Amino acid sequence: MDLQHLAIIMDGNGRWAEKRGLPRSSGHLEGGKAAVKVISSCLGRIPYLTLFCFSTENWKRPRTEVDYLMNLIADRAIAEIPEAKEKGIRILHLGSREGLPEAVLKALDKAVLETSECRNLTLQLAINYGGHDEITRAVRKAYSSGQHDFSEKSILSYLDNPEVPSPDYIARSGGEKRLSGFMLYQSSYAEIGFYDKLWPDWDGSMIDEIIRDYDSRNRRFGGI
Repeated sequence: MDLQHLAIIMDGNGRWAEKRGLPRSSGHLEGGKAAVKVISSCLGRIPYLTLFCFSTENWKRPRTEVDYLMNLIADRAIAEIPEAKEKGIRILHLGSREGLPEAVLKALDKAVLETSECRNLTLQLAINYGGHDEITRAVRKAYSSGQHDFSEKSILSYLDNPEVPSPDYIARSGGEKRLSGFMLYQSSYAEIGFYDKLWPDWDGSMIDEIIRDYDSRNRRFGGI
């Protein structure tokens, strides 16, 4: 089966900058450019792409870095809308709205609304996302709607963007070998690849490498 949903943990922006004697903000800026290259490379090849941009734990970072990231996310979300519409990229927000600055919420809402009819690629931006948080919010939504008899399928329907299929492959840049709570409920049978290259150095060639690795896997889903 062809790769349908690729999810990427974008890691290494800060280390990329520090290795070059640059402020961490420079790494985040270059990471944004890498994201554009990766998105372009997925068009026409992979229908669903999720990018882990900011976790619920990232609020622990220095305030100046968090503020820079929030401003960068808001600015890029708005700036990329025209090209997203031109290329047929549908944008979705994955994560909690609670705690996000108003400017970020407005930018995400605008991007989601204006690209809602696009169908060439569905791009989920995981912002203020945590796997435990998503599951907790799903259970609360289910309970408040009167759903008290839970099943795997019913819980899945209350997760963020339930229409998006579970990831087939989760990739992490930057050399760390952990998932950091990313898409906990949806990742049961995802193939996983850890890559040493820091995120700002990623481009379309990394998508080629991921597709080759995915195609080499034998997905048995618990069978033989």
